[in-house]
Amino acid sequence: MGRVTLGNGPAQGLAAAEPVTTSWRDWRVLALLVISGILNYVDRTNLSIGATDIQKQLHLSNYQLGLLLSAFFWTYAASQLFYVAGWLADRLNVCLVLAVGFALWTFATTASGLATGFTMFFGLRLILGAGESIAYPSYSRILVTCYPEHRRGFANAAIDAGTKTGPAIGALLGGFLITRLGWRVFFVALGAVSFLWLIPWLAWMPKTEKLKTIPKSKAHLRLRDLLAQPAVWWTSLGLFGSNYFWYFLITWLPPYLERERGFPKATMGVVSSVSYIAIAISSVSAGWLSDFFIARGGTPTRVRKTFAGLGLVFSTVLLPVVIVEDVRLAVALLIVACVSFGLYASNVYAITQTLAGPAAAGQWTSLQNGFANLAGVAAPWFTGWVVQWSGRFYLAFLAATVAVLISAVAFVFGVGRIEPVTFGKIPSQAGK
Repeated sequence: MGRVTLGNGPAQGLAAAEPVTTSWRDWRVLALLVISGILNYVDRTNLSIGATDIQKQLHLSNYQLGLLLSAFFWTYAASQLFYVAGWLADRLNVCLVLAVGFALWTFATTASGLATGFTMFFGLRLILGAGESIAYPSYSRILVTCYPEHRRGFANAAIDAGTKTGPAIGALLGGFLITRLGWRVFFVALGAVSFLWLIPWLAWMPKTEKLKTIPKSKAHLRLRDLLAQPAVWWTSLGLFGSNYFWYFLITWLPPYLERERGFPKATMGVVSSVSYIAIAISSVSAGWLSDFFIARGGTPTRVRKTFAGLGLVFSTVLLPVVIVEDVRLAVALLIVACVSFGLYASNVYAITQTLAGPAAAGQWTSLQNGFANLAGVAAPWFTGWVVQWSGRFYLAFLAATVAVLISAVAFVFGVGRIEPVTFGKIPSQAGK
């Protein structure tokens, strides 16, 4: 198959230096990135699916369970916040870096099925976080190099849909398998199957020189150049708020449905899965629509901020989920909140990639994710603490709702124009 032109129109003028064509090989690579995103999130959320069984078998308190659920994020956030993941993604062959990180986190998943106590399980979750920390900086660098502006919405949405489908698959499989085979078999089998992804990736990963090293003309970018950009701080704050919401859903939604709503594990698995799938479908649809509008002349600023702002604001319908007594209404509101969140999720990394450009996509994403994924420590820990203290989930749902409102303010009003920044130059006033 020959190369396919992605289109001519207003969108191409946004970044003349970007690639304007893509081939079937690029879509094959995107498919593998999506699959890695699926496995990434199955691996990081499998603990929440088996939480009640693991807690009983290992004799863990709610506080200890909260620590286990947050342990992944300690190394995941630190590796990005302290510039490790971004430096690796931008300075080395990013495709091989992704492969090594994938192998590390898959090993941790497999070994977790053999954990005999809190300390061993905690250590393996730290290893899991370190391995997965390389994923998003690598995704950003690959996408900003291989896809033009008016294709990044869909490309990012596809990967995001994978990360939302992962918990859905994990919830379904976990709800079905754990009750029959136990959580240990689930962890070991999941890790063993995941290793197979490395075979096609090593065979088909992009071979372009642009993904192996940063051009020397752009290699002088310093950490202080990034930190001097207000947009770095606003996107980090915005992602922190939305991550708090998302990590609350993937760590404590299953236990909430079992404990407070009284769902059996199989029903919990179905409801959790449908919720995550709703985000995935919404994200892909919104990603395609955002690209459609940009390709026809809409500015990235207007289009991406509209999707992000509306999606985050309407995600606040999560709060009534914990208030209403009718189970069917509660589930319906949960689905609406998830669909709304998908509108935002499709555009968040496209915003960062446009602002950073190829020279800094990995490093910006790393810093942004490093700060924002502290929410992965905060959300599970705070929820575990507040449930232990109050015996209810209301305050936990309230915290997640406040978090997405903060995120909306950061992306709509804090971040300026969605266009490549000039490093070393601090904008005088961020336009909207």
